[in-house]
Amino acid sequence: MGRKSLKKIRQKEIIDAFYKVAKKEGIRNASLAKVAAEMGINPSLVSHYFGSKNALIFGLIEFILESYKNFYSLDYSEPKNGSRLKNIINNLFSREWHNLIDDQVFYDCFTLVFRNKSIKAAYKELHEHLRQWLTEAIEEAKCNGEILVENTEGAADLIFILVEGSYYYLSMFDKGKEYYEKQNRYKQGAMDILKFKESVKSNLE
Repeated sequence: MGRKSLKKIRQKEIIDAFYKVAKKEGIRNASLAKVAAEMGINPSLVSHYFGSKNALIFGLIEFILESYKNFYSLDYSEPKNGSRLKNIINNLFSREWHNLIDDQVFYDCFTLVFRNKSIKAAYKELHEHLRQWLTEAIEEAKCNGEILVENTEGAADLIFILVEGSYYYLSMFDKGKEYYEKQNRYKQGAMDILKFKESVKSNLE
């Protein structure tokens, strides 16, 4: 058990270092030697835990996918203020969500879905997992009488399309007034999809 635990610790340290190198130089220019230099260790130690750069890339992708899954497991069991679903939408369009993984690293890894079926399947599983999670949260809000949306699964899919598309587009803007205005507009679009009862009522008055 001790050896296995040590192996996982070392692998995580190496993946963290690989992530830092990839942020600075991109996946293409990252190498086992540069990861070793980042950590101040012998390259043979990196090779011991990850026999190739491809193995290290797989480890990084697993880290990225788990980071997104873990982000959703936090602070959602009970609402902090008001609607749990509104808290979720606010977090989806938050700085924390956007900054969870560096854009360049994320998209460098994502391009591999076009060349590797295993990576494609892993990304697909992540997206399906998140959509199912949001569907359940929407269904809960619907049962609580908060929203009027009929198709909960369809709403979850549309909201994630909005989230993913908005951050792809927003990555072209510097963080400033225009950026946050657009971000808030897209968040409001997600709220409109859900048809919160008080919003519908205020629009009718």
